[in-house]
Amino acid sequence: MAAGVFLFLAFNLVFLCTSGNQVSKRSFSIDYNNNCFIKDGKTFQYISGSIHYSRVPRAYWRDRLLKMYMTGLNAIQVYVPWNFHESTEGVYNFTGDRDLVHFLDLANQTGLLVILRPGPYICAEWEMGGLPAWLLQKPNIILRSADAEYLQAVTNWFAVLLPKLKPWLYINGGNIITVQVENEYGSYFACDYNYMRHLRTLFRLFLGDQTVLFTVDGNTDKEMTCGSLGGLYATVDFGTDTNVKEAFKRQRRFEPRGPLVNSEFYTGWLDHWGDPHAMVGTEKIIRVLSEMLVLGANVNMYMFEGGTNFGYWNGADHDTRYRSVVTSYDYDAPLSEAGDPTEKLLAIREVIKMFRDVPTGPMPPATPKYAYGFVTLKKVGEVGSLLSIISPMGPVKSQYPLTFEQLKQYYGYVLYRTTLPRDLSEPTPLICPLNGIHDRAYVSVNGVYQGLLERDITLVTNVTGKQGDTLDILVENMGRVNFGSKINDYKGILSNLILGQDVLTDWNIYPLDIDGAIAGGWPHSVNAKLKPPAKKEELLGPTFYMGTFESNGLTWDTFLKLHEWTKGQVWINGINLGRYWPARGPQQTVYVPGPQLSSTQTNNITILELEGAPTHLRALFMDRPLLNITTSRS
Repeated sequence: MAAGVFLFLAFNLVFLCTSGNQVSKRSFSIDYNNNCFIKDGKTFQYISGSIHYSRVPRAYWRDRLLKMYMTGLNAIQVYVPWNFHESTEGVYNFTGDRDLVHFLDLANQTGLLVILRPGPYICAEWEMGGLPAWLLQKPNIILRSADAEYLQAVTNWFAVLLPKLKPWLYINGGNIITVQVENEYGSYFACDYNYMRHLRTLFRLFLGDQTVLFTVDGNTDKEMTCGSLGGLYATVDFGTDTNVKEAFKRQRRFEPRGPLVNSEFYTGWLDHWGDPHAMVGTEKIIRVLSEMLVLGANVNMYMFEGGTNFGYWNGADHDTRYRSVVTSYDYDAPLSEAGDPTEKLLAIREVIKMFRDVPTGPMPPATPKYAYGFVTLKKVGEVGSLLSIISPMGPVKSQYPLTFEQLKQYYGYVLYRTTLPRDLSEPTPLICPLNGIHDRAYVSVNGVYQGLLERDITLVTNVTGKQGDTLDILVENMGRVNFGSKINDYKGILSNLILGQDVLTDWNIYPLDIDGAIAGGWPHSVNAKLKPPAKKEELLGPTFYMGTFESNGLTWDTFLKLHEWTKGQVWINGINLGRYWPARGPQQTVYVPGPQLSSTQTNNITILELEGAPTHLRALFMDRPLLNITTSRS
């Protein structure tokens, strides 16, 4: 593979050398004498907003871009999540919601320039910061460094990605004006300049010497020192609680000449499960935005629309403990999670009007919402009883537990099964002595739910049963750490479990392909065989439920509220919408995009409830979100 990649690199180098005469007269560069960008020979200042195509359904890309354009933005900033396109090593997907070229084309049609951030690491509160989990199959790999195995993987990826982007460079007739190298590298422990030099070489090789390459780092000397490199224009990021002039003075220490740039001006912030909903006041935003624009600075607002962490794509932080990011990436941004213009957006538009012409005409309206009402679900069955359907390849046998990465099951869930080694008539502690549950485990004996283990929080739960009883431990990957030194975030059971005084061994380990089964029509294909649960039945432990609802001829956005449900995953019409956890909050509803519904056929809903469902088994489709209710820890 390596020989083939480097042959490909050599070919591209020859191509670059022989195609110089074909470069368009369009130009975009840095004027170091006048401290500005120059576009087609004229001074240029961008006012930009971040949008992540991976967090917005393809059907809504044009709508969101038009609203950004009508606000007065002349550019957007876009991340490329590596793992979104290469979830399995060597298998690339640029179709459907992953069609990056189509997204760039829509932005170009809308009149928006693009500030591209292709990584390879992006952070973004995205799973593992955009790095693919299959990198962790190499147990000693040092991510984001000059580690040979990591560099080879990055080179292979960029050999696929960057040639797709080259035609979209502004100088080649497209709309990409600048390209970021890595992301906030100064905040990472490695501080490996050889790694950054390697990336610089790759970008120059594939994109040419005329492309404006830049870095972004936090507003500290340490971050700027480790994150910047000669030949890459150094920019900063900061929010409303920062002294603007002091922040730009720091940029000036690393870039004495050139444009002032705040690459991430924070219009809001992310949420973690169990924390209060983050908000940033409009007054602060317009005050600081105005101050930067008066200075002639180039500003990108992060986020302008956040969108949604569909499926398993949310990331996590780990400072004093592991904290998973919620499904909604609303971010208190000017455009809401559902793409609705907010008062914050209108206030920003008024500020922009003072500095550049804003397109005339009305702002496109919010997408219509509809409250489809209640749906009653039926119990399908406990996870442990459905393994022939959701784990069709059967178990992997191992004396000791294996990680998700060893199983090549990178996301979602894995069930670990063994038997009780002796009678446990009294509650006996099941212990994870090395905090090795990543990230949350649901424990059952003979199908009866016993309790849970949770990373950094709950390391012991009690178990009862008889010798030979089946012990099931369903482990949930709640999102890999996306920032800091702990991004080598392995999932599953990472160390031996101890039951009383016994080390548990002889495991049957089931990688679960729940998404594949549901996309194939299950469990609605077995609807006729289901019976309602007994009235007194306790609905505890990892269990699937299903239901149907009619759309009344409409395919409008809606928000699913799972009142008195605890925690789990939800699918509609085979599409994984993400996690819910109303028992912890603050997010109480799951966004359901209208294009994912059918106006002519019955819509299917499937729920995997992990801890306990309410006896009423009802869910409610509302016409508005609830994102800011934090409940007691569960």
